[in-house]
Amino acid sequence: MAQILDPLPPEQSGKILCCYINATSKIQVARISNIANWYFERVVFPGQRLVFEAPRKAQLEIHTGMMASAILSDTIPCDRLMLDDPSNYELDTDSSFGKEPIDTTVMVQQLNTKTGDSIKPLQIAGLAAVD
Repeated sequence: MAQILDPLPPEQSGKILCCYINATSKIQVARISNIANWYFERVVFPGQRLVFEAPRKAQLEIHTGMMASAILSDTIPCDRLMLDDPSNYELDTDSSFGKEPIDTTVMVQQLNTKTGDSIKPLQIAGLAAVD
């Protein structure tokens, strides 16, 4: 996901795709301040997932707080927030996906369907069941 408003400086190589989830019940501010010539700051609401690109050496600062104050509560190296390479999950158009025969072997054993005397009317404490 490209950062349209805050593109990475051209001299930065080795960008990675990262994901941070606010697992708290408070609003947080996520900020990267250790990369020269780049400004990155986002508000992350409770339960929200933030996906962003950053240089591998970036560190995400998490500021948690109330209305008019915030405390630096965590600093996370972005390489620990890195998502797997999405190209690993792209569909291969030359593969034989969907062309393999479906295994139709029976996976459930046959149930005993003999009803005989196994079905009896329900009796509740002195009351007879109505047929």
